[in-house]
Amino acid sequence: MPHVDTATWLQPLRERGLIPGDCLAAFVVGSAARGWHNERSDFDVYIVSPDEWESTSCATIAMPLNPPRVRTETFYASDRRWEATYWLKGQFEQMFAKVSWGEYNRGVLSARVLAPREELALSRLQNCLVLLGEEWIDASRQRLSESAFRSFVVTRSLGAADDCVEDALGQMDAGNLESATLSARAALGFAVDALLEGQGEYGSPLPKWRPNRFRAVSSEFLSFEDYWALETMRGYDPDDPRPWINDVLTICQEIAMRVDTV
Repeated sequence: MPHVDTATWLQPLRERGLIPGDCLAAFVVGSAARGWHNERSDFDVYIVSPDEWESTSCATIAMPLNPPRVRTETFYASDRRWEATYWLKGQFEQMFAKVSWGEYNRGVLSARVLAPREELALSRLQNCLVLLGEEWIDASRQRLSESAFRSFVVTRSLGAADDCVEDALGQMDAGNLESATLSARAALGFAVDALLEGQGEYGSPLPKWRPNRFRAVSSEFLSFEDYWALETMRGYDPDDPRPWINDVLTICQEIAMRVDTV
């Protein structure tokens, strides 16, 4: 985990009056929080408070919550684009309610539980850099670990992988090998996400970080080298794609048998 120099992170926000007086927590999220950023990366900060942020410069992003939006402030500092996203404490309460064990046992479809931004918000609690409100973050991380969030996302990813496997098999039977190739690639992504999510390594709405997430966990079943060979289609022969497709589908089915949903 990168060193947290809270004063350096907070200064650009405080200089612009972007930390509300009733702030419960402020934390860096995204690539910078995990040390994966580069010189072109944006800096993203989540700010949680009891009351909605209001200013003449803020933008609004629609969310399936009450209120149905989050506010954002964007600015540039030290040649970086910064985005502060303002969440309400009550909105986090609503998201946790959506991934309760009661909802999971009720059979709510995993694919419809959380919007991508909601899933990211919860998943980013795991690896954020805390600037303010360590007590709130610790309590929220505990709630996340005790919730059905992991089961929801794993079930969602496995279901999506299974759908793509079935598509690929049908397309191969019909001789449509180009479509079968694309379906197999999609199946691999969903299956690997399930494998990572099963170990608490979340973030599937952002597949660009899948290799980094894979390196962050240990998998006795599938090495990074073997995964990366499949991800980059190293053994794919356009004149005879069936062996590669079958290899990928086999890996996907083996992952499905090894990953627990609960």
